[in-house]
Amino acid sequence: MKELIQKLVEAVGPSGYEGAVREVVRAEVAGLVDEIKVDALGNLIARKGVKSPEGLRIMLSGHMDEIGVIATHVDENGFVRFTTIGGVGAATCIGGRVAFLNGTHGLIYMEKLENSGHLPGIDQLYIDVGASSKENCPVKVGDVAVFERPFIDLNGRLVSKAMDDRIAVAVMIQALKELKESPHELYFVFSTQEEVGLRGATTAAYGVDPDLGLSVDVTRTGDTPKGVKMDVGLGKGPAIKVRDSGMLADPRVVRWMVQTAEGAGIPYQLEVLEGGTTDARAIQLARAGVPAGCLSIPTRYIHSPSEMVDLSDVLLSVRLLVELISRPIQLG
Repeated sequence: MKELIQKLVEAVGPSGYEGAVREVVRAEVAGLVDEIKVDALGNLIARKGVKSPEGLRIMLSGHMDEIGVIATHVDENGFVRFTTIGGVGAATCIGGRVAFLNGTHGLIYMEKLENSGHLPGIDQLYIDVGASSKENCPVKVGDVAVFERPFIDLNGRLVSKAMDDRIAVAVMIQALKELKESPHELYFVFSTQEEVGLRGATTAAYGVDPDLGLSVDVTRTGDTPKGVKMDVGLGKGPAIKVRDSGMLADPRVVRWMVQTAEGAGIPYQLEVLEGGTTDARAIQLARAGVPAGCLSIPTRYIHSPSEMVDLSDVLLSVRLLVELISRPIQLG
């Protein structure tokens, strides 16, 4: 899957500007599904199969967008001030490089700090694009950029910007390729604007009106030095979400996912995430409510320009997703 993953993570697609990613996804899933459509918010919705008497209408959602920055001001010397698109922290910006959608490249640096022991705020950072004045600066207010990093493979640990959530997009695409049959009507939703408020999944869930919802997304890990206290680590298999700061996964869905993993001999981890949420929250609250859960891919350094996953977790996530949607589901 590494070629597919690299293709996806190197595409540029900040929230609201997912078009390039969407075209990569469209090319990958064409011929694997019965119908492809793009809705008003830019979600790519790929439908596969028809619902048998024992089947459900299932919505699977993984978001295409990535975090980024947007220019708010250009000063007289051509330095660009910016604000964030999604959860960008100043600590991961300093010295980083960005690529604007108009082709301009730049680097982020900071003002001199009065207290060198404190981290700067976003308002103390700027982007240097090599301009010498406001007039010759190729960036204008409203121009959007993403972080620029190469994709690398560190002995099976894959590193790139935009693993959140292109790695889940890759898992969904690969699951489509490996799925042989299903009693369900499946809607693979490649959603937009998740990083700025689950917007694409909100409208897509209303349109699909599923019987069951499952998001595929990344989750944090607790396996780095003095990191968060969390029982999720790289190389231990996919995580099954129990709770995050935006939702409580339906206990019936959690039980179904756990039983499926155990029945297939797939190692798994249980996830309680104290900060952040996923498209599953939007699906859960659609219309009159939907039983929903989340298949999570353990990821280090989320919302930084260098996010890390373990390829074995990715491959096991594909296996588990295929197992989950290949046979009848009893949530009782």
